[in-house]
Amino acid sequence: MQETQQERLIILDTETTGIDPKAGHRIVEIGCVEMINRKLTGRNYHVYINPQMEMEQEVIDVHGLTNDFLADKPLFHQVANDFLEFIRGAELIIHNAKFDVGFMDHEFAMVNRGLPMTADVCTITDTLAVSRDEFGSPKTLDFLAKHYRVDKLIDRTYHGALIDAQLLAFVYIEMTRKQNILNLQHGDGSEGDSSGIRRLDVNRVPLPVIMASADELQAHEERLDIVENKGSSPVWRSSVEETTAE
Repeated sequence: MQETQQERLIILDTETTGIDPKAGHRIVEIGCVEMINRKLTGRNYHVYINPQMEMEQEVIDVHGLTNDFLADKPLFHQVANDFLEFIRGAELIIHNAKFDVGFMDHEFAMVNRGLPMTADVCTITDTLAVSRDEFGSPKTLDFLAKHYRVDKLIDRTYHGALIDAQLLAFVYIEMTRKQNILNLQHGDGSEGDSSGIRRLDVNRVPLPVIMASADELQAHEERLDIVENKGSSPVWRSSVEETTAE
């Protein structure tokens, strides 16, 4: 239980100058979002990097980072140690991990200071592979965000690394929300019956019901307004309205 509570996940994404580090392409942005025990902590790692090369316009159109904007940003070797320390010991959650980790390891090797490779300091979960197992074929982050109805939670005018990491965090929470096993087979509930449902004593003392205060109800409605304004339909509000209509 203690290990589960201390489980540290880093949801990670990068933006690059192209698709192949062996062709000289470099990382221009790293975005990381921290989760502990499946909850966002608010602690992020985000950095822009000068790739020391000119990007083509079609690449700029994807992530919105211009050559002029990146000109005064740090070089990768200047941020490598801080980046490694942030991800060290965590489980990395990456969509299409082969791409991002390939770039990261290439950059670590180029620093030429004996830096470890990503798999030496982290475990890696590829949500692209998870989506293949779930849907029968690999799915894009856009598809998953729409499927799990979290696409409206993040403004993705450009595909920035931190923006995509934040979106992937919401996707990952929904992808892994499933219960591993639900056994509803009938049984007598005896101690030796592992498949049965254990019945509670009908004469037990009723549990107290604590009603929400007026202030708490108002705060709840204000939160639902925020969700609705972002384009979602709060299921709690819908259920209440349908019940009232009936």
